[in-house]
Amino acid sequence: MAREKIDDLRAFIAVARERNFTRAAAGMGISQSALSHTIRQLEARLGVRLLTRTTRAVAPTEAGQRLLEGITPHFAGIDAELDALGDLRDTPAGTVRIVSSEYGVSHILWPRLAPFLKAHPDIRVEITQDNGLNDIVSEGYDAGVRRGEHLARDMISARIGPDLRYIVVGTPDLFDSRPRPRHPRELAALPCVNFQLQSTGGFFAWEFKERDHELRVKVEGQLAFNNIFDCLRAAEAGFGLTYVPEEIARPGLAEGRLVQVLEDFCPVWDGFHLYYPNRRQASAAFRAVLEALRHRR
Repeated sequence: MAREKIDDLRAFIAVARERNFTRAAAGMGISQSALSHTIRQLEARLGVRLLTRTTRAVAPTEAGQRLLEGITPHFAGIDAELDALGDLRDTPAGTVRIVSSEYGVSHILWPRLAPFLKAHPDIRVEITQDNGLNDIVSEGYDAGVRRGEHLARDMISARIGPDLRYIVVGTPDLFDSRPRPRHPRELAALPCVNFQLQSTGGFFAWEFKERDHELRVKVEGQLAFNNIFDCLRAAEAGFGLTYVPEEIARPGLAEGRLVQVLEDFCPVWDGFHLYYPNRRQASAAFRAVLEALRHRR
C-alpha cells in the first residue's frame, strides 16, 4: 500500500477517535485545514462518506464505523510491534495511550506518572479525559481507567488505586426549609447536580447499598456537568446535592461549606483499575507504565 494511503487512514482514525478535527490535527501536528483536505481526498477516493460533520460534532457514518472497526486493530498491532522494539533497547521507549476520567487523571495517574516520566524520558504517555465507558480497542487506546465494578469481562486489569467511596453532599442551607433525606429514594424530591456521561449523553445513576442490595437512583436538577469537579463546585454554590468521591469533598466538609447526607447508604467500592486488551502483547514501555501505576497496599 502506498505511503500516502496509510497516512490518510491514520488521519481518518485520529478524527474518528477524537470526534473533533481540531484535536485530531493538534495530535498529528498538522493544520486543521490540511487534515480536512486529507479526509475529503480519502472519501473521494473510496467513493463513500466516512464522517458526518456538524457545527458541534464529528461522527463516523455507517461506512466510516465499519472502516474504523476493520482497520484500527491492524494499526494498533503495528504500533504495538514498533513499540515492542523498545525491548531491544537498554531502556524502555515508546508511546502509551490511556483514557480516563478527570478524577482518575488528577488523583491516580498524574501523581504517579509525573515522577516516573522524569526518570524515563524515552517513554511518552498520551492521556485523554473521557468519563464514558470507552471501547479502548476501537478508539485506539492502549488502556483505560475504570472502577472495578465497571470493568469489561474480556479485558485484563490491574488495580491502580485504593478503595473508593462516593458520598452525597450539599450546602447546609439546603435543609433550612426541608428535612434531610433518610433514604436514597427521597432524592427525587430534592434539587441535585447531575453527572453526564460523555459517551452516551445520559446521566450517571447514583449508586448506593441497602444491606446487601445495590440501589441505583436517577436524580433531577437544574444543572448537569460531564466533570465531577464542576458538579462539586455547583453543589458548593447551592444548586443542590451532588454525588462525588469522598476525597474531593473533604475540604468542603471540614470547613463547613458542605454537609453529608445518606452516610449509611454510601459503601466503599472497588478502586480504580487499569484495563487493557488481552490479545495484544504489551510493549516494554507499557509494562513499565503499568508497574509504575500498580497499587501497592
